[in-house]
Amino acid sequence: MKPAILLSLLVSTSLLAQTAAPKAPAPKAPAPAPAAKAKGPTIPADAQWHDVTSWGVEGRGWGDQERKRWFDRLPAKAEKTVTPAVWGLSRDSAGMMVRFKTNANTLYCRYDLLKANLAMPAMPATGVSGLDLYARDAEGKWRWVACPKPDKQHVEAVLISGLAPGEHEFAAYLPLYNGIEKLEIGVPAGAKFEGLKPREKPIVFYGTSITHGANASRPGMVHTAILGRHLDRPVINIGFSGNGRMDAAVGDLINELDPAVIVIDCLPNMQPADVTAKCVPLVKQLRSKHATTPIILVEDRRFTNSWITPAKAKFHDDNHAALKAAYEQLKKEKVANLHYISGDALYGTDAEGSNDASHGTDLGFLRQAEIFEPVLRKALK
Repeated sequence: MKPAILLSLLVSTSLLAQTAAPKAPAPKAPAPAPAAKAKGPTIPADAQWHDVTSWGVEGRGWGDQERKRWFDRLPAKAEKTVTPAVWGLSRDSAGMMVRFKTNANTLYCRYDLLKANLAMPAMPATGVSGLDLYARDAEGKWRWVACPKPDKQHVEAVLISGLAPGEHEFAAYLPLYNGIEKLEIGVPAGAKFEGLKPREKPIVFYGTSITHGANASRPGMVHTAILGRHLDRPVINIGFSGNGRMDAAVGDLINELDPAVIVIDCLPNMQPADVTAKCVPLVKQLRSKHATTPIILVEDRRFTNSWITPAKAKFHDDNHAALKAAYEQLKKEKVANLHYISGDALYGTDAEGSNDASHGTDLGFLRQAEIFEPVLRKALK
């Protein structure tokens, strides 16, 4: 055989062998070890716990009258006089706020919620079921600190750690659309702690779901809470989602309180004819017990898409006109110390203050508070 032919055969045989024999797979690199989850601060076994019912919360009116649950907004007797819907909604702790002082560098909370539904479609669990913590800064202004993210009915969490040294005053707002069964504030062993009793002469807000707090991201972002901080005043929130209708039964309950100001903000749940029929009687009912207490009447906010929906725009026009007529009638009858807030710009005028056209986002609530504040300051003088 010729050398050239022999060489060709050898090359072909070698190539055939390489094709027929599969290559051994390359060894796999070892899988990376799972990243260790960063562990945050934990609650020590010797933490000192303080039950807030031992010193009281603001926003819980009607003194020591009997309650079905300690954190209900209305006394037990109200179940027989208000509508079933109002009674059910009064079990939410909207507007309640607990104050305390401590030199602790870490704060803990543990609380039990009434309802398993921790969030709503347009409102996060932090707003529906959260505990929203604020503190006074060096200038005495309230500033936000922390809010846990509830994921079950029993919440036990480190609220904040690494606090600046020294004693600080704190305020914790309770859930807006859930009720509280029990609430405790915890501090490390050896820390000083003082519960601060509720202040007197609250601003009373009677209203709808907007007053109740929908759709705030945190309990401290409702306009009622914002105003309480800006004016440094206690607040009682009797907003009832879908059921703020200037009811005489609620007026009777307000007449048992000792408010600095009464704010009536019910128009979003009322038709013009209802406003005409109920506003003047409610104001006179309140005046029968509160002869000089400032009363503020508030027009309904405009739906943020009413600029392009004529029927909604007309509804607001008619509602506003009915309230303004009632206000003018009361002034003509010499009912003193009445104040009035227009609803046209409560969420602003750029259609950006709501996520569902009706209820405020944090932006909408902040804008609303900015319009309320000068009227409240004038009334409080």
